[in-house]
Amino acid sequence: MPEVHKFVGFVVVSVFAVGWIWGLGAAIRKRAPSEKFWVWLSIAQVLAGSQALIGLVLLALGKRPDVWLHYVYGFGPIVVLVIAHGLARDLDRTEPGERPLATWVPFAAAAFICFGLTLRALMTGLGRA
Repeated sequence: MPEVHKFVGFVVVSVFAVGWIWGLGAAIRKRAPSEKFWVWLSIAQVLAGSQALIGLVLLALGKRPDVWLHYVYGFGPIVVLVIAHGLARDLDRTEPGERPLATWVPFAAAAFICFGLTLRALMTGLGRA
């Protein structure tokens, strides 16, 4: 099971890297990402949740990380994604005449933060704190 957690950890880091690079590219081009961005977001959220569940199973089995920050880095992306959802929802509620950010922007920013958090989680999990 720890090997599965490690493998999924590499996948999660890669998926979040794709998301923030995609968002950066869209911002540079000044165009919203394609509809596939929302598919990416769904996949990223499912993977992050699955990785957290695998971590909880390992914790229940008595496997503990060497560094307590691993918990913060590992569960931080879930908190960041919840905040991004709240921000995106608030962007939909604008007054007439306002020019809000596009709803994809909080998720691209969240992907950048989640990339860093999951990379640090992977590093602490591998013993490279």
